[in-house]
Amino acid sequence: MKKGIFFLFITIFFFSCKESPVTQFVLFDEEFTFTYEDALNSSPSKSHYYITNEMLSPTVPKDWTSPVDFRNGTVHIRIEVLEKPAGNAPTKWTLCYIPNRGKNNMYGCTSTDLFTREGIYEKTVAMNEFWENESIIWSEGIKQMDLVIKDDSGGQGHAHKRSDYEKFFPTKVRITMTQVAKGETYTPQLTRTQ
Repeated sequence: MKKGIFFLFITIFFFSCKESPVTQFVLFDEEFTFTYEDALNSSPSKSHYYITNEMLSPTVPKDWTSPVDFRNGTVHIRIEVLEKPAGNAPTKWTLCYIPNRGKNNMYGCTSTDLFTREGIYEKTVAMNEFWENESIIWSEGIKQMDLVIKDDSGGQGHAHKRSDYEKFFPTKVRITMTQVAKGETYTPQLTRTQ
């Protein structure tokens, strides 16, 4: 009897000490100023701000499908618009996942919602619903994120092409993308850094 209770105690202790799997991680949390000159000189593509591999969170998994399924989860997008030129021009940032290995289009993109003034804007997007999400081989992970400042005209509406570009530049933003596992709910206090 005592032996059975001892083993029960040890079993309960073992399972209570076991780390639970990570259900969300910050992909990146980046604050930056972006000028018209930055947009013109960004390379290889204009109007792009590049979150390179070393700028991604060290917690980004190599495989987004297993052991935790982030590929079929959601992404929580938070943009804090700290500075925006006068004129209330509708603006958004397209957020493109650049994979280690891709197919078809070789990348996929989601975006912030349109905004016209300074403030905080948040949204959650299903990972299997954004543009070209199936062009990423998620089991191989991603190597960087390309952030593209645009107007409200659609896919090719890069802000540097506008004759009234001064309504878009300079701007200062903080963008945070948090990946949430399939079946889980975004929890702000687990990922926000100040």
